[in-house]
Amino acid sequence: MQFQFNGMYYSFTNTQLIIGAVVLIVVVAIAVAAYVEHRRTKTLALRNRFGSEYDRAVRSHGSARQAESKLADRETHVKTLELRDLGVVERDRFVTEWYTVQARFVDHPKAAVTEADDLINALLEARGYPRASFEQRAADVSVNYPRVMENYRLAHAVAVRLGKAEATTEELRTAMIQYRAIFDELAQPQKPTEQKTAA
Repeated sequence: MQFQFNGMYYSFTNTQLIIGAVVLIVVVAIAVAAYVEHRRTKTLALRNRFGSEYDRAVRSHGSARQAESKLADRETHVKTLELRDLGVVERDRFVTEWYTVQARFVDHPKAAVTEADDLINALLEARGYPRASFEQRAADVSVNYPRVMENYRLAHAVAVRLGKAEATTEELRTAMIQYRAIFDELAQPQKPTEQKTAA
């Protein structure tokens, strides 16, 4: 078989064409396999990093690809924030406030849950998270604290519902336990790997 390219004629035998086709198929197969492996690795890394927040993002955005894009956007956004650890005095003040809120739960459970929500917001602001809607703040927090996100969302749902409908004593108690888990995570200094991620 003869081909013309840029005014020059090239001749190929059937064997050469078959070998060329096989090589092209192998190269395409390798490229596809590499892409699929890259996507699988990326998905696994995001799923491990974000936990239940990954599944929530997939449900919310309708596909794993869109969810992964949004989670990557979260990471990029959080890198622009000036997050910091609490100073010793600041941490002690927040711990004291938490114990006060927790002690109020016995006599005033609804007020204590609302105060716990406010205290978490104040703690987040002290750490450098900007004031924003709950969803934006939850998205930001999920980058460095994905394991407490489900607690944060559930406890906040109880806190905002208090003005609209009655929460049971058990729901209020559970919300305080969930807020405690969030508080404990946020009040601790970040580990060096977390600081690199947030920096």
